[in-house]
Amino acid sequence: MIDKIKLGAAAALVEAGIGGYYWLGESPLVLRVLAVIAGIAAGIAMAWFTVPGRQLVEFGGESVAEVKKVVWPTRKETMQTTAAVFAFVVVMAVFLWITDKGLEWVLYELVLGWKKT
Repeated sequence: MIDKIKLGAAAALVEAGIGGYYWLGESPLVLRVLAVIAGIAAGIAMAWFTVPGRQLVEFGGESVAEVKKVVWPTRKETMQTTAAVFAFVVVMAVFLWITDKGLEWVLYELVLGWKKT
């Protein structure tokens, strides 16, 4: 229950920072942005001391570790894959156009007997 209260307070701090941006409407932009940053920082600090907050940080660390394990394709592999996709799209476009015109011809010329002018 205490974690829910802390998370609510963290959300209220973020909202206060955003509200400060508008409350300081006549102030310099730097001060208004600092109000938002301070509200977000205070909200993060408050959320840090909750179990869900620590789980989120742990999840983020594990995610970064997993991303480091990924073998990213080289530029050459990326270009080859992109070229293959574009070629497939062109071939499918031509195939679908031929199929459409063929069905149009069968339907309008042969079945219905309509002549296009």
